[in-house]
Amino acid sequence: MKTRRIRLDRISSATRHAGLTFDVTVGDELIAREGYVVAVRILNNKYVYNTVEDTTGRMLSLRRDDLLAGVLGSRRALRGYAGEAPKSLAVGDTIHVLNLGGVLGVCTTANPELGPPFDAEVLGAVLTFPRFGDRVGSPAHIMNGAIPRSDKLDCRAPVVYVAGTCMNSGKTLAATEIIRHLTKQGVRAAACKLTGVSLMRDTLGMQDAGAFAVASFDDAGVATTHDVEVVTVAKGLLNHLAHREPDVIVAELGDGILGEYGVAQILADRELMAAACCHVVCAPDPVAAFGAHHFYTQRFHLPIHVFSGPVTDNSVGGDYLRGVLGVPAFNARHDIAGLAEVVRQCIDAGKALA
Repeated sequence: MKTRRIRLDRISSATRHAGLTFDVTVGDELIAREGYVVAVRILNNKYVYNTVEDTTGRMLSLRRDDLLAGVLGSRRALRGYAGEAPKSLAVGDTIHVLNLGGVLGVCTTANPELGPPFDAEVLGAVLTFPRFGDRVGSPAHIMNGAIPRSDKLDCRAPVVYVAGTCMNSGKTLAATEIIRHLTKQGVRAAACKLTGVSLMRDTLGMQDAGAFAVASFDDAGVATTHDVEVVTVAKGLLNHLAHREPDVIVAELGDGILGEYGVAQILADRELMAAACCHVVCAPDPVAAFGAHHFYTQRFHLPIHVFSGPVTDNSVGGDYLRGVLGVPAFNARHDIAGLAEVVRQCIDAGKALA
C-alpha cells in the first residue's frame, strides 16, 4: 500500500468516532463499503447547501480545494440528495458530498433547490494506527467504540416515539420542545435519534433542550440506517440509554414512515412498540395526516396519541385532525404546553400500568 501524509481542512461529524486529527495518513487501498472514512478534495464552489458539520457540531463552509474527511454512505432524501456508496473506489475517482454530516457517495438524484452536490476527488483511505508504534495502518471505520447492537430490548424506561410523514415535517422541533417542557417539570429525559443519515444537529438540539443523555444511530457505527439493521441498532441505543435510568426516553424516527431508512421496521417490531408509552406523529398537511393515521391503525395496529407539525399551524388542520380523525393536535411552536401535557398523561398512564 502506498501512503502519504496530508493535512485536512475539515473533519466532518460523521467521522467523529474514528477519532481523527487534522494531520492524517491516507492509503491508496480503499474499501468501498459504508462506514469507511475517506479523504477527499472538494472540486467546486457552491452557494447553497455549502456547509459541513464538524465534530463539535459547528457548521463550517466548504470551498474548492478544501481537504475533507467524510464517511462512505448512502442517502435517499425526498427534499435532498439521493445517492449510494460506490461499488468500487480508487484514488482520483470523483464522488459527492451527500449531506451536511459529511456522508460521501455517488449522487443519483439532486434537488433543484439545492443544485448539484459538491464534487469531491478521492485522495485515499484515512488510516488509523490503534496500537502505539504501529507502522502499518488500517482503514478507519466509524465502528470504533460504537454502542453495541442488540437482538433483545432490555429497556424498562417508557419511550415516546416521534415520527413524521416525511423529512422536514416538524419531528425534531416537537421532540426538543417535549424534552424542554418535561425537563422543566423535573422529568429526567434521555433522547435518541433512531433512523436517518449521520448528523449531530438533532441530538445536540435535544441535549440543549435538557436531555441529560443522548445517542444516535451513528453512535452505533452507522452512517445511514437501513431496514436490514435498524431494529438491532434501535434496541442497542435504547438499552444504552436505559442504563442511565431516565424517567422517559424521547426517540425521534428520522425521515418518514414510508422512507427507506427503516422507520416502518421499527414501528412493526413488537418489542420496540411494547416499550412505547406515546406516539407523536408530525405531518405537513391533512392528507399526510390521514395517510399516517391509516398506516398506524391498519398496518401497524398502533395508536396515534397526538399530531403535531405544520398541519397544526392554524385551526384548519387542527380542526380536521380532532374532528374527523379524533386525535388531539397541538402545535410545537404555539401550544407546547398542550402537546407536552398529552405526552405527560401518556407517561403517567404507562407507569400506572407497569
